[in-house]
Amino acid sequence: MNRLSDMQLLVDAADLGSLSAAGRRAGLSPAAASACVQRIEAAVGARLFERTTRQLRLTDEGRTYLGYCRIAIDAMKEGERAVRSGTDTVSGTLRVSAPSDLGRNLLLDVLDGFMAIHPDVRIVLSLADSISRFVPDDVDVAIRVGPLEDSALVARHLIDSCRVVCASPACIAKHGTPSRPEDLVELPTLVLTTNAGPRDEWRLGDTTIRVRRYHECTDSEVIRKWAIRGHGFAYRQQWAVADDVREGRLALVNAPAWSAPSPIHAMYHANTYQPPRVRRFIDFLQAEMADRLAPTGLPHDR
Repeated sequence: MNRLSDMQLLVDAADLGSLSAAGRRAGLSPAAASACVQRIEAAVGARLFERTTRQLRLTDEGRTYLGYCRIAIDAMKEGERAVRSGTDTVSGTLRVSAPSDLGRNLLLDVLDGFMAIHPDVRIVLSLADSISRFVPDDVDVAIRVGPLEDSALVARHLIDSCRVVCASPACIAKHGTPSRPEDLVELPTLVLTTNAGPRDEWRLGDTTIRVRRYHECTDSEVIRKWAIRGHGFAYRQQWAVADDVREGRLALVNAPAWSAPSPIHAMYHANTYQPPRVRRFIDFLQAEMADRLAPTGLPHDR
């Protein structure tokens, strides 16, 4: 337990910005707290803090080591809670990021189920349309849709969905149903814009086209509403427009011939101990995705 106490002192010193304050919290004199840090630095063979009379600053090595200290302390506390409660319940904070569409249409229901089973887990959910493939250090699980770039991150394949072309009945009545993918190039379309630019390249079956006449927006919900209002053809995840198709607000165009597979992955940092809540969430997420999505990527009623 001395090692864990030492780790807690490091965490407190970094959080408080003062080794003396961290020592007082632990019931140690300034000299004893300083000796503790020196002992740890000797054990790991690296300086963890830059110490001056006015400032305490983590070194790069200290920042790395401190991350593992937090994980170890968190895991120990979680284990103690499980033993005291006599169950295998999990707790703590789970930070998840995902695209807005997936968050609104699938993830909220999945999280409802997970929170019902694990009420002691606190959820921090971050949703965005212009979401990057990069996973910030403070995110435990990032859910990404579409092909992945090469990365040092661990990517667990959850399920395949599909992208489809859709439009309102009024739009189809006005412009007709395109018979070839190339017909869409000059038809009015709706394009989501991300940090990488407008997503104007559409894969339709075995053909890839680049649309030219389009309105664009950084908000996927606006794209959906524009499509419903008849402003053009949209290229969306099938589960994102499933309710609109069922209710007749939108119609799929040449599906499934023009449908393009789109994998969904859960991503997390490699070489890092994953707390039980993270492992359980990823397992739960994969099972729920398989249960909620039909083979075509269309959500079905539970």
